[in-house]
Amino acid sequence: MNVKGTVCIITGGGTGAGAACAIHYARKGGHVVVNYSRSEDGAHKTVKACVAAGSEAIAVKGDVANDADCRAIAQAPIDKWGRIDALINNAGITKYAGARDLEALSAEDFQRLYAVNTIGPYQMIRACVPAMQKQGAGAIVNVSSVAGVMGVGSSTAYIASKGALNAMTIALARALAPAIRVNAICPGMIETRWHKDRFDAEGYEKFKAEYEKMVPLAKAASPDDIADAALWLIEGAATLTGELMQLDSGLHLGFGRR
Repeated sequence: MNVKGTVCIITGGGTGAGAACAIHYARKGGHVVVNYSRSEDGAHKTVKACVAAGSEAIAVKGDVANDADCRAIAQAPIDKWGRIDALINNAGITKYAGARDLEALSAEDFQRLYAVNTIGPYQMIRACVPAMQKQGAGAIVNVSSVAGVMGVGSSTAYIASKGALNAMTIALARALAPAIRVNAICPGMIETRWHKDRFDAEGYEKFKAEYEKMVPLAKAASPDDIADAALWLIEGAATLTGELMQLDSGLHLGFGRR
């Protein structure tokens, strides 16, 4: 798909990898809906960056856990440009909890993580599919995690929510073909505030160094790395659907560097 003149919705687009996806899409001449739930300042900064890149962009507030919000987010580009060509489901949350501490997570924790990480993408897809089907084409990228593939991550609830998102990606790739392609990116560590907010500066650098020592490619992903992959899945992967792209510097290989 030639991105120029097309429209992409990016959930959680105000910061980090979502913001990078929006800016990369705009640089290629596509119009962007930057969704946010809390990061209003970040979303408006992302919109300004998209406009500076020569495209059109709007910020739309909404919580993807709320179906009415999802439908409103999807309606915004229809009202503005009359179309939806791509969707990047990037919004996500976690709760940090050691896997062995079974008392660290409640039913409410699972329900909140599933609401945003799994049900949210489903609701956004459901809201966007009619417009894509009407125009006969569309591409969807779910930003998942290698946690959902390997069973390791910030908490069991997070792992489970991303594993469910991966299974849903495959199921919807079958269901929505041939007009709409559905793929997922499964990153390992990304250099965003996700981890920086978890640690102090020294703790973050230690965590990053340990990760980079462990993975075969010896580096964490940047937001731009995620954006590059997402844009390729939208514009360049014409025969790819149902793929879980493990963008983790080789973490899933399991042997580390020797």
